[in-house]
Amino acid sequence: MTDFHPVKYARALEFAQGQVAATIERSPDYFPIYTVGGRWNHPGELWTDWTGGFFAGMMWQFFKRTGDPAWRSRAEHYSRLLEHRQHDRNVHDLGFIFLNTYRPWYELTHDERLHQVLIQAGRTLAMRFRERGQYLCSFIGPESLFIDIMMNVPIIFYAVRETGDAELRRIATAHCRTTRDYLVRPDGSTGHEGIFDVETGKFLRQSTHQGLRADSNWARGLAWSLYGFSQVYALTGDREHLDVAERNADFWLTHLPKDHVPYWDFAADLSTPLPWGPQKDSSAAAIAASGLLDLERQTTDTSRAVAYRQTALAMLDALVEPEYMASDTPGAEGILKHGVYHTAKNLGVDESVMWGDYFFVEALTKVVNPQE
Repeated sequence: MTDFHPVKYARALEFAQGQVAATIERSPDYFPIYTVGGRWNHPGELWTDWTGGFFAGMMWQFFKRTGDPAWRSRAEHYSRLLEHRQHDRNVHDLGFIFLNTYRPWYELTHDERLHQVLIQAGRTLAMRFRERGQYLCSFIGPESLFIDIMMNVPIIFYAVRETGDAELRRIATAHCRTTRDYLVRPDGSTGHEGIFDVETGKFLRQSTHQGLRADSNWARGLAWSLYGFSQVYALTGDREHLDVAERNADFWLTHLPKDHVPYWDFAADLSTPLPWGPQKDSSAAAIAASGLLDLERQTTDTSRAVAYRQTALAMLDALVEPEYMASDTPGAEGILKHGVYHTAKNLGVDESVMWGDYFFVEALTKVVNPQE
């Protein structure tokens, strides 16, 4: 297996702690989404409010690694600010919000009240299920299925595991199969969105809000799929989900550029017209690195396990350097530079993005503290 760089990774985590602590000090009770000119707290469109669990989730990661009670106190406080969203039916992002916050909190304390918040979040997300079409619809509307939801459906499977609810299992499993059949392509690449006829449930076409084209491969979407199917496999043990994650990973490994950090879309390279053609997306690399580290342990194929770890560490090695990590960038308030939120809306393009920072911290922590 490829060795990692323990000193660089530890320094990166220390830098991350400093950046999060500084953001808390500057803007108490604020949940960042993306920077503008390197700074978090700014006016501008959110598109949708989905990232609070990443900011609070980093605090839980820091506490688990260091045992510092100050990080636990911060993590609990920011998690409480999100608790009301267990009933939020306006977003498809309840897994992002609660699995990174209330799950580590519950696993630490075994407080039944926290347990019930997690279960309720899963039940709330399940209310987005469309019987005609067999999918959880995105916040866009009842006709829309997003690849992103693969990272959120695990909150339903978590509720299934904790309650044995067969109806929730049916819903979550159907969603995964519909996503596999209509958004994951034979070569392992992914579409961003599927459009369905709401009257008949018939699949109509692939579409995109954040990719280059409907038929291209938005990098963050592929990372969501790779990691999401891996999480579902971890919660269910059903091999069909691992098979999809491995197919996604195989595409990822064979299409990365030489520096191991993808462009925001795998079809958007140096030959793509500006303004956003050659834009890298450090957040997609961070997500995929964390997912690949899980897949390394899950796969039964030794050669795949080696390749997954080597690629994850190669991506992290690139991200801890000053080209991508903001440690040598005066005034930068995020952790990773060169992330992308939404190119078409020009939101958070070539900026720090909260999910990139979170999954960077998560991936580094998995390597430095593998027991976590």
